[in-house]
Amino acid sequence: MSKKYFGTDGIRGRVGEYPITPDFMLKLGWAAGMAFRKMGACKVLVGKDTRISGYMFESALEAGLTSAGADVMLLGPMPTPAIAYLTRTFQAQAGIVISASHNPHDDNGIKFFSGKGTKLPDEIELMIEELLDAPMTVVESSKIGKVSRINDASGRYIEFCKGSVPTGTSFSGLKIVVDCAHGATYKVAPSVFRELGAEVVVLSAQPNGLNINHNCGSTHTEALQAAVLAEHADLGIAFDGDGDRVLMVDHTGTVVDGDELLFIIARDLHGRGKLQGGVVGTLMSNLGLELALADLDIPFVRANVGDRYVISELLERNWVIGGENSGHIVCFDHTTTGDAIIAALQVLMALKARNEGLAQSRQALRKCPQVLINVRFGGGVSPLEHATVKQASERITQAMAGRGRVLLRKSGTEPLVRVMVEGEDEAQVRGYAEELAKLVTEVSA
Repeated sequence: MSKKYFGTDGIRGRVGEYPITPDFMLKLGWAAGMAFRKMGACKVLVGKDTRISGYMFESALEAGLTSAGADVMLLGPMPTPAIAYLTRTFQAQAGIVISASHNPHDDNGIKFFSGKGTKLPDEIELMIEELLDAPMTVVESSKIGKVSRINDASGRYIEFCKGSVPTGTSFSGLKIVVDCAHGATYKVAPSVFRELGAEVVVLSAQPNGLNINHNCGSTHTEALQAAVLAEHADLGIAFDGDGDRVLMVDHTGTVVDGDELLFIIARDLHGRGKLQGGVVGTLMSNLGLELALADLDIPFVRANVGDRYVISELLERNWVIGGENSGHIVCFDHTTTGDAIIAALQVLMALKARNEGLAQSRQALRKCPQVLINVRFGGGVSPLEHATVKQASERITQAMAGRGRVLLRKSGTEPLVRVMVEGEDEAQVRGYAEELAKLVTEVSA
């Protein structure tokens, strides 16, 4: 069955526009509570990022969940992976995150975790969707759920992150700049790195509900790049609004993306005999990552774009490391979902083990020129199905004769068509990408 509300990463949209409305969130909380209660006693953790609409949706979900008889434990602003971890440790039936990740404040959304700290199975999402179409009822008064707040959530998660590196690890002598995107990592991330001995300069850690991801964080690294140079720091770390993406900046001010970070972690695991299989990337992963891993005899496979597909491929193969060039990196040897702080720590451990700086360590991966153009898509017939676009894509693919590739795909979270061309000649690649983007724009009009 196709899903009506759930996308590749929960339910997301513009605040005030259906389904991102208080009345829908009330019904969603009720439907989720009813679905989870079918599996027995029901305890649900609810966390959020720092966007202003989180207060409104937290209250609506709380009312819906308790009306279905579910007990609710509120975490307040916490990184998405923290909710996954705490859902497991509190032995809750589910965790809910109110967040639109890297999007601006006027978007919001809902993500669910199972009691195991993983994405909800399709059958549970479908059950929730069926209940959303049913009349809302309230359990008898004596069975209404209770609400409590977990006051030590931040401390628990900080210790969990620190536990992902060996006991006694110290980053003393390392100066880093941390950009928290005015988001969910604003308290915990600086504490993690400071408690492990690093000198930390903090950027964008004054959330006001409206400034999340605004000209900061992993989607806007310019301020971090400038700060790394001004502070003469060893490197910079950029998180997104909900703390499941990480990018870095080396001491020269150059951005280091998710493909490069994934390579650095994988090479370290491989060198220590702890890789367990290979690496999962996505259709958007740079060809250079595949080639660099091949030089080390590390298997590499591509999943569809989206961390749920990376995770699915890892589970199927029993591998431990995968990720996306956007900075979603999954370290299954430490946690159950993409975790930006833990991924950053694994990179720092790899640098420490090789006694290298970030700029030096990334040189073993030579990225192929890759041009990505986002084209806004208003709906209707998909431009990707248009004969003109298909023919142009096939012609360009043939012209690159196996030394490049074309990828056209619709975003799973935004009304965009992503046009990506990759190859050896940057000017040629850009020309092809612009040609395809123009065609997609024309057929979308």
